[in-house]
Amino acid sequence: MAVNKPKGDNARKGAVKKRSQLKTKIMGEEKWTKRSKKTGEFMDQKEDGKKFKGVRKEKKASAKKSAKRTTAKKTSSRASARVQKAIRNPVRRELPS
Repeated sequence: MAVNKPKGDNARKGAVKKRSQLKTKIMGEEKWTKRSKKTGEFMDQKEDGKKFKGVRKEKKASAKKSAKRTTAKKTSSRASARVQKAIRNPVRRELPS
């Protein structure tokens, strides 16, 4: 949690919000790049190869999560296929008189 700093201290308390950093490869060199969470655009890049201070690192999507996503898509497509079939072939029932 960010806290107000003492006056004249010139030090940040807590993490930088609304920004993240990731390693990018440019011309064969890996460098840390800062990205805005609001717009998604790249803001800055470090020349010395060190990380930005206080900026969180982006997590890479794991294979486990992507497998869950594909399973969810398959399930939803099956359900939508059932709905489409029900729309094409409605069940006709007679009302009791």
